[in-house]
Amino acid sequence: MSAAFAGGPLKKSKTPSETTYHPQTGDVVFQSLPHNPVIDAIEGCTASPYSHCGIVVKNDTGWLVLEAVGPVKETPLRNWVLQGRKWEFSVCRLKPAYQPKIEAMVSAAREFKGRPYDIQYEFDDAKIYCSELIFKAFRKAAGEPLGATCKLGDLNWMPHQRVIRQITGGTLPLDREMITPRELALAKQLTLLLPFGNHLIE
Repeated sequence: MSAAFAGGPLKKSKTPSETTYHPQTGDVVFQSLPHNPVIDAIEGCTASPYSHCGIVVKNDTGWLVLEAVGPVKETPLRNWVLQGRKWEFSVCRLKPAYQPKIEAMVSAAREFKGRPYDIQYEFDDAKIYCSELIFKAFRKAAGEPLGATCKLGDLNWMPHQRVIRQITGGTLPLDREMITPRELALAKQLTLLLPFGNHLIE
């Protein structure tokens, strides 16, 4: 194992409760970011532990995650795991019929590199949020949506309306269309490879 990591210090062996992740380009990875009002609203509105996601890619330095967090950028996979709560993450992989689209999907996602983060969660291209990046990259590559979009009003927004109003400047844009990490993870084109938890990295 070249970079075995799970839930704490670098490890050379795994415990019976841990599994090993063998990265593949195009994998979609999900995690929970450290608690803050926005993260808690994302997870609470969607009834999901997923508040962030990205696409696994590779370059000469090794495995990375192409993500929209701050500007769209590529983060070493091990560092990406470390930024999540309890270092837990989940992995989904495109089904075989969609594997030929991976190269085009990654290329489309990289076109957004440097684009600022969209705290308003709008569906334009001026700014990009994490699940929007993956959704749009796949749509360009495959010509179909990855997961079902929803409106803010479809979610459990009421307990989090104070945070939502702070983000939007006082309004409640209940008709705003969006793609959430949870809906992305449920996409018919994806297979759950590893459930949410601590995993070693091969």
